Amino acid sequence: MKPIIPKQHGAWAMLTVPFLVGMAAGGAKWIHIPLFLGCFFLYLASYPLLLAVKNRRRAAEYIKWIFIYGILGAAFLILPVYDSPNLMWFGIIVLPLFFVNFYYAKQKNERAFLNDFCAVAELSLGGPASYYAATGTIDKTAILVWILCVLFFTGSVFYVKTLLREKKNATFKWFSWGYHLGVPFIVGILGATIIAVAFIPSLIRAVICYGKPLTPKTVGIIEIANSIFFVIVLFIGMHIRMIL
Repeated sequence: MKPIIPKQHGAWAMLTVPFLVGMAAGGAKWIHIPLFLGCFFLYLASYPLLLAVKNRRRAAEYIKWIFIYGILGAAFLILPVYDSPNLMWFGIIVLPLFFVNFYYAKQKNERAFLNDFCAVAELSLGGPASYYAATGTIDKTAILVWILCVLFFTGSVFYVKTLLREKKNATFKWFSWGYHLGVPFIVGILGATIIAVAFIPSLIRAVICYGKPLTPKTVGIIEIANSIFFVIVLFIGMHIRMIL
């Protein structure tokens, strides 16, 4: 039987990018390897769990994969949590956000904006968790990593919705464009000039790609390139101390 893998391709970037940004800010350590793998498998476990809520007839099949992924995730997290017990707080913070996902899955309304935003917020917690694993502290930088990742991926939510569900909604288009313009403008005004640059490609693709008949593959390639640029610019900005 094939493993049950999440079909939301953008979520892979949401899982990986914050973690890399947290490492860039706090420094890479060996503990990041089991920590990331633990988060990876727990994310995989969340997918069949939400599917089981929607389709109870296949619940037995989904429960199997919940346990497989969950056990693997817990096993990889033993060392990181032993090394830094306070990492468990990140799991506690994720719970209320995941309950929102659970609710929308039960309602079969996963495309709701609030549901997407909560998914962004919870996956972006990988950034401060990664930072904490390296530094042992949650400070202004850790919080900033989370905020920047939430801002970046919320932009992705706006962008994808203008291509799909809201592609004929002119009002939503202006909300999207306004958001993509406002984020780098505000970040730049606050003095983080280089960090603001990390959001410019998001603005460009939101405007240029609107109304274009892009294939899912093309959308994915654009988002991968955009995410790589975001990580590189944040890495540079953090290392020359030009963040807030």
